[in-house]
Amino acid sequence: MNPPLKLAIAGLGTVGAGVLQLLDRQAELLAERAGRRLVVVAVSARDRRRDRGADLSAVRWYEDAVAMAADPEVDVVVELIGGADGIARRVVDTAIAHGKHVVTANKALMAHEGMRLAARAEETGIILSFEASVAGGIPVIKGLREGLAGNRLQRVYGILNGTCNYILTTMRESAHEFAEVLAEAQKLGYAEADPSFDIDGIDAAHKLAILASVGFGRPIDLDGVYAEGIRHISRLDIDFAEELGYRIKLLGIARLTEEGLEQRVHPCMVPRGTPIAAVEGVYNAVVAEGDFVGRVVLQGRGAGAFPTASAIAADLVDIAAGRQVPPFGTHSNNLRPIPGVPIERHHGAYYIRLMVVDQPGVIADVAAALRDEHVSMESMIQRGRAPGEAVPVVLTTHVTVEAAMRRALKKIETLDSVLEPPRMIRIEDF
Repeated sequence: MNPPLKLAIAGLGTVGAGVLQLLDRQAELLAERAGRRLVVVAVSARDRRRDRGADLSAVRWYEDAVAMAADPEVDVVVELIGGADGIARRVVDTAIAHGKHVVTANKALMAHEGMRLAARAEETGIILSFEASVAGGIPVIKGLREGLAGNRLQRVYGILNGTCNYILTTMRESAHEFAEVLAEAQKLGYAEADPSFDIDGIDAAHKLAILASVGFGRPIDLDGVYAEGIRHISRLDIDFAEELGYRIKLLGIARLTEEGLEQRVHPCMVPRGTPIAAVEGVYNAVVAEGDFVGRVVLQGRGAGAFPTASAIAADLVDIAAGRQVPPFGTHSNNLRPIPGVPIERHHGAYYIRLMVVDQPGVIADVAAALRDEHVSMESMIQRGRAPGEAVPVVLTTHVTVEAAMRRALKKIETLDSVLEPPRMIRIEDF
């Protein structure tokens, strides 16, 4: 058997501990599949006393993860610290500068620095792997980059954030409002104390930017990703969605159009019969549509110690076995600068919820605002009568351009009979 592959792990939090346990429990299986043993020789973490579920007595401990990345006895640096800058970035830069392969689960770092890091890795001849950065244990990077290499993709979309999917699922099942479910998710550890990164769509935007680059062969364009979160989703919206035959999901969508590439993260109404609508709780799913393969659905656990460790182990086995492909499927110099399409030029159907005073002429005024912007209504729901009181009115539209939809909503918002800003959710026809 070939000499062992010597690993250094920077960061021993939840995922780092999971990696240690997987490498220990699956040592024989990994050696068989890689053709050599995978051996942890160095680690860096703040707390040496914490139990990580694996024996670290023979491993070198580093206070300084950057110094560890330069250790001449290390073949691969596994970066599990997180963050787009600071020590995580310095660890990866140092590892590449010293000719060491890199495996990372850091979606923020890859979304912000992926192009630069890929170019440096290609120049140095080392492997930069990041399967664990998107969708946890689901092998979506390899799936798009290698499994679907014979296809031109038209669309890649998915549920990329388990926290949001858990919240939306629980709101529907429990009849509770957003704030209550978020608080429960925080107690259960599904949401951070500051949940903004998840519920405002930032986490999903990082992941979508990476997927769009791998799937469509273009440089990462994080600034070109439109991101909208789920704070404004209410129980009313979820109930109306069910009545209309939809489920509400926070999706990341990359779609190739005649104008260029759309990249957008936002809540969507998706038909209940589609595979993505059935993905519940903390699970993730990614759907790719190719010209030869058709639709491919990948679903599984998108986070957590062991699913993420599974993805990291897959990258380590590739490195140990000498399997090397460019990080984004083709040399970074060959990535095509496909123009981005701003959200204002998106064409689609829309769900609109209004809270209005129940009085004569309201619907006529709303219809006039839509008519003036050439937005065509498909359906309307108005429940009961409560003269002079606030009532919800729900409209769905035929396909229109987003800029026109937004102009119409601005006009509707100024109507005296409309009591709060209109709520808009895009309808996706998958």
